[in-house]
Amino acid sequence: MNTTTSTTTPTATPSQAARWTIDAAHSSVSFSVRHMMISNVRGEFEGVSGEVLYDPRLPEASKISATIDAASIHTREEKRDAHLRSADFLDVETYPTITFAGRSVRRRGDGLDIVGDLTIRGVSREVTLAVSELSGEHRDPYGNRKLGATATTKIRRSDFGMSFNAVLETGGVLVGDEISITLDIQLLKQA
Repeated sequence: MNTTTSTTTPTATPSQAARWTIDAAHSSVSFSVRHMMISNVRGEFEGVSGEVLYDPRLPEASKISATIDAASIHTREEKRDAHLRSADFLDVETYPTITFAGRSVRRRGDGLDIVGDLTIRGVSREVTLAVSELSGEHRDPYGNRKLGATATTKIRRSDFGMSFNAVLETGGVLVGDEISITLDIQLLKQA
């Protein structure tokens, strides 16, 4: 019997990549933006769904898609939330969802970079999600298989057609252009 040891990277096949869905009850999509040049205002989207095809042996073969309910924005201030839903910002009546479609996954040290198209207000831009934490697979008390990840990125809201602002008499503007985004995602393995 001839035995040889292979050092090649395993190739993912559809049967090796598991299908996972976002567990919305245990996930969050949060953001922060500079307000009046003096502090950061934070908020989150409460409605998120999505799917990941993932093989931990070959993360580069992952397929990722997510959808956010734009009207689910919440900043703890109803008047501000209503303004953010308006045509000045998200225009949720015309564009009810924000989507992300992953195009590639690259290893980066202990983490991953997920490159994909983020679409807000019908405008798509390439963004890179830097995954800094990726948990191993765990079983919850109910027998479900779970996986978690934390990722961050920054975008410019003006790149997506959100240019509303007001100049302050002390200099600067009411709302910053750069938005920091943090995703804390828990995934549920599908049969």
